[in-house]
Amino acid sequence: MAMPRPTVAQLAYGSCTVIFSTFAMLLLSGASSGVGIAVVAVSALALGLLVAMTVPLPGPRRPVAVVRPAVADRPAAPEPGRPVRATVAPPAREPVRERAAS
Repeated sequence: MAMPRPTVAQLAYGSCTVIFSTFAMLLLSGASSGVGIAVVAVSALALGLLVAMTVPLPGPRRPVAVVRPAVADRPAAPEPGRPVRATVAPPAREPVRERAAS
């Protein structure tokens, strides 16, 4: 059984988690011995692996239905050689505003 390849997001999140958690744990714990640094490194790797495995995988793409208007909804094309009349709506009337006398 072939193992699936990790996605770019999994690699990025896992790597960033390992790097930043290692620095944070080393600074917060103040570990200076070899055993302490090894424990921090192993725990950071485990945390990075956990984060990389929990990144959601892209799901299968579903086709999107394209809705096209029916022939009756579209305006009829003008006949060749006939002039085309444009209809323009009249401008909306605004109420007259008078200045108040001061």
